[in-house]
Amino acid sequence: MAKNDAVSVLHATLDHRRRIDIPGYNRILLHPATRFIGTMNYGYAGTRELNEALVSRFMVIDMPEMDEDSVLFVLRQHFPDGEKSALKAFAGLFLDLQIKAYHGEISTKSLDLRGLVSAVKATRSGLSPIDAIQMGIINKSFDVFEKEIVEDVVSTRIPSSWTGKDIWG
Repeated sequence: MAKNDAVSVLHATLDHRRRIDIPGYNRILLHPATRFIGTMNYGYAGTRELNEALVSRFMVIDMPEMDEDSVLFVLRQHFPDGEKSALKAFAGLFLDLQIKAYHGEISTKSLDLRGLVSAVKATRSGLSPIDAIQMGIINKSFDVFEKEIVEDVVSTRIPSSWTGKDIWG
């Protein structure tokens, strides 16, 4: 969340006043069609609680955790030529890590869909799937014990014997 002086500017911008007041500068009136979209990864490292005054100025859409269909949808959008069984294994890996994070067994650092997509993409360039997952998922955690848990989860989904052919046919 932004610092308090920035948040006070946001309050006037987001409520009925619809203006930006910056001390020492002009007042900026917002066009009536101006809209703001804010996003927040609740529970993500470095994220703080929002104060009530700021939250009251937004309509909130609560996004559910991803399920298998939504993870597979993302993977298929990025990799339509990927083997279905391989994409299903990668989706299962993400969901297993999501469960571990939900139960507090690991932090959310390794629960990284972008990292997973990047890892799968790296296998196209010749990196082995297990090495790609090591760099894109496992190495996101710097805690030795957490890293071991993530490695164990990976080993249940992604065989160390896999090559790019297992993903790309």
